Amino acid sequence: MPALLTTASTMMCPHGGTVIATPGSTRARAGAPVLRGSDTFSIIGCPFPPTGTPHPCVSVNWVQTALRVKHGADLVLNEASVGLCVAGDQAPQGTALIAATQPQVSGL
Repeated sequence: MPALLTTASTMMCPHGGTVIATPGSTRARAGAPVLRGSDTFSIIGCPFPPTGTPHPCVSVNWVQTALRVKHGADLVLNEASVGLCVAGDQAPQGTALIAATQPQVSGL
């Protein structure tokens, strides 16, 4: 089973920008607050895509969450979740990269 994502997880945009998660609730914890697809995910430090005009990633929209594990009424995120990094005009820039998370708690 894939490990759950928390506020301590390391995530990046495909260009190396850092994803900052702001949870809507901190009641469920796996060492740090567990993240849900409905939480806010901002990106800082995106250096822009390699071609075209500057169009940095600014946020992540999650298109695939865990299938069964919920926190409140929302599905949580795990290492198998898929998020699209988007620019300010919501243009997709690529998928979010999950570099590290906690290994103790997992779920589908």
